[in-house]
Formats: sequence, C-alpha cells, structure tokens
Amino acid sequence: MSGRPGGWLVTGAGGMLGRDLLARLAVAGEHAAGLDRTALDITDPGAVRAAMDTHAPSVVVNCAAWTAVDDAEAKETEALAVNGTGPRVLAEACAASRAILIQVSTDYVFPGDGRTPYGEYDLTAPRSAYGRTKLAGERAVLAALPETGYVVRTAWLYGAGGGNFVRTMIKLESVKDTLDVVDDQRGQPTWTADLADRLVRLGQAALVRAAEPGIYHGTSGGETSWFGLTREIFRLLGADPERVRPTTSEAFVRPAPRPAYSVLGHERWKPVGIEPIRDWRDALEDAFPALVAAERGHVAGRRMGVTDR
Repeated sequence: MSGRPGGWLVTGAGGMLGRDLLARLAVAGEHAAGLDRTALDITDPGAVRAAMDTHAPSVVVNCAAWTAVDDAEAKETEALAVNGTGPRVLAEACAASRAILIQVSTDYVFPGDGRTPYGEYDLTAPRSAYGRTKLAGERAVLAALPETGYVVRTAWLYGAGGGNFVRTMIKLESVKDTLDVVDDQRGQPTWTADLADRLVRLGQAALVRAAEPGIYHGTSGGETSWFGLTREIFRLLGADPERVRPTTSEAFVRPAPRPAYSVLGHERWKPVGIEPIRDWRDALEDAFPALVAAERGHVAGRRMGVTDR
C-alpha cells in the first residue's frame, strides 16, 4: 500500500496492531502507507529518511518493536536498537519533516508493584530489559518532538491478526481438561482494534492541534487477572469456567519479571474530547467471533499443510 503526501505512515505494519491500524485508517478515509519490518528498518537513518521522502506523511505511528520480553533479558543491546534507537531515528526524521509521531509503548515502564492505576506522568521504574528499552524510546521521542511527539502506552494486547494470550486460551480449551492460570498479575486486556481507533483519533486531533503532546494510556477499562480473563474466555466459548484453576507466578518462572500490577489510568483522553477505551469485557465479547475464527482457521490450515506467508 502506498500513501499520498500528507497522509499516514505506519511502521511495523505487519504486526497485529499494525494490521488493525491500517484497517481503521481505511475506514476513516485516511490515506495510509504501511511498512513492515522487511520494508523498513527503523534503526537505519537512511532508510527512514527515504521512507519519509517517498510517503511525505503528516502522521507517523510506530508499531515496530522488539516484543520478545524474555529474549530481551539476554539481548538487551539488540532490543534497545529496535525499541530505543529506532524511535529516536524516526523522531529525528519527523522533526526534520514536521510530521507528528505517535510512539506505541508499554506498561512495563512501571515497576508493577502499585495498588492504584498508574497515571500518565507517574514515576517510571522498569524492572526488565524490555521495559528499559521501551522507556528509552519514549524519552527519545518526547525529547526530539516536544510539540509533536506522542507516546501511547498499552498492555495485554490481543487481536485476530497474530498470536496472543486470548487465541492461545481458545486453542487450549479444546485440548485441555483443565488449565492452571496465573491469578496474581492484574491488568487490562486490550483489543488491538480498540487501540487502533484511539490512535487514529489521537492523530486526527493532533493534526488540528486539539491534543496536547505527551503521554497517553491506551488500555481497556476495568481490570482482571490472567485467571479471570481465561474464565471469561471459557464462558464465551460455552465451556465450564470451573475448568480454569488459579495459580501463582511462581508456577511459571520466566527470565523477565512480569509486573504484578499493570493497571493504567486514562485521565488525558477526556480533555482531548476522546473517550477512554471501553471495559475489557465488552470489548472481548465483540472481538470474540473474529478471534475464534482466526484461531480455528489457523489450526485447520496447519492440519492441511498450509503455512502463513
């Protein structure tokens, strides 16, 4: 897809969020170019300048990221190149072309030991390499673009366009009698389609200077645990939620520490005239038919020897 001058440029467009963002931009009638990681290396200044010259966007949304949280613990330098250097390169190019940049970030920039929702400007203190590299990207964007730089933090993303926790649980329900799921980590399951909608609205508001630059939180309302989310998935499948049993994080030790509390506040949306994302249960129910179709179609394709391309 190629964009017209003055439109939108989406980096990391081959990912789950990037796909939903391009679809939402199309519905909104916005001209957009989508570049996946094979089409644009955001750490390469020359390649980024060429992409900016070719597409001449007014708004750039960076969905490109190193998202392998555990791998980042052993490969922090490589993760920092994508999550820290890449956003800096994009921000410098946007500064030169006077484009708006929306950087997608994460709840992992917080320590995850809170008891009340983290506000947009609460102190950050990442406990993982992934969180440190994403925080570096945030700071680079806001430093280079004090008037046209936006950071949207999100968490617990799921969607039809890629692998994620919800699709995994849909798959496991059909093959497991019972599931033990962590109940001591709390967050906000967020549908990529809902986040994409807010990214589009934020960019549109930024273009007419109706949205102050800075940090926004793009997660669903409400909160739950992975255990609570899985029980809701089983309920929507028509399965018995009692088959899902609670356990603790100690049962699933990972290289990167997971935040125990990943609930984010959403105070900055209303002054822009944009409602925060709806409750996670409502979103999951709306998303569910597409998620089931995507997961079961994927499984059927694998059984028939069909591979993704």
